[in-house]
Amino acid sequence: MSSDNTKKRDNTAGIKFYNRANALRLENSYKEAAANYLNAILIDRDNAQSYFGLGVCYKNLKQYSKAIKFLDVASKLKEDYYEAFYELGICHLLEGIPCGAIKNFVRAIQINPDTPEAILQLGISHELCEEYDLALMIYQKLIENSPGFIKAYEHKSTLLMKLEKYKEALNVLNQILKINPDYYKAYAGIGVCLDKLGKNSDAVRYYRKFLDLKPFSTQADFIKNRLEKIKSHRPQYKYLSVCK
Repeated sequence: MSSDNTKKRDNTAGIKFYNRANALRLENSYKEAAANYLNAILIDRDNAQSYFGLGVCYKNLKQYSKAIKFLDVASKLKEDYYEAFYELGICHLLEGIPCGAIKNFVRAIQINPDTPEAILQLGISHELCEEYDLALMIYQKLIENSPGFIKAYEHKSTLLMKLEKYKEALNVLNQILKINPDYYKAYAGIGVCLDKLGKNSDAVRYYRKFLDLKPFSTQADFIKNRLEKIKSHRPQYKYLSVCK
């Protein structure tokens, strides 16, 4: 058999392994998918998509160091591979290396500057590296460029609350409600900000609105407890009858 025929047969087998791996990954069968991606790579070591798929499988199997290894290969084989750089950034965050994620998100944004999710993750990475001013700047720029992207407002307000800048956080949370009046997380955040600012009556109103929208949320118990404490600390007025 000629070398050309052997090569053609190998390529066909590699494609079969790759297609089978993709189908298994879509079914969340990550171990089986990984085995097929590895077989595809053994046949064709220059297929960036196979390394990418293998990296994503290991990410979902929570083997982040392996995921980073194979995603890195994919990014080197295909220098404009947005998805590979984005997933590399995510895996660095999951591995607890936020400062290592930054360069990958920057590269992803350079390849595709119109994707707000990568910009958001860049802000989160800087925040986790305790570069708070830079993170706030990124969130604000994202809000300006993608005014309907609620996640940017949410992360900015959460960071402002962490920094105890409750008045600034209130402004951002109110912007969320202008976009979506039923965004329940904003009501909880506003309630907390007002509570911290000593505006208990207003805080109660927003806490109750949150509970109306999301009574069984994981935050519901905290808010119910806070309402009870506010109620118990309200001054009790005694009305004295006047004797004639």
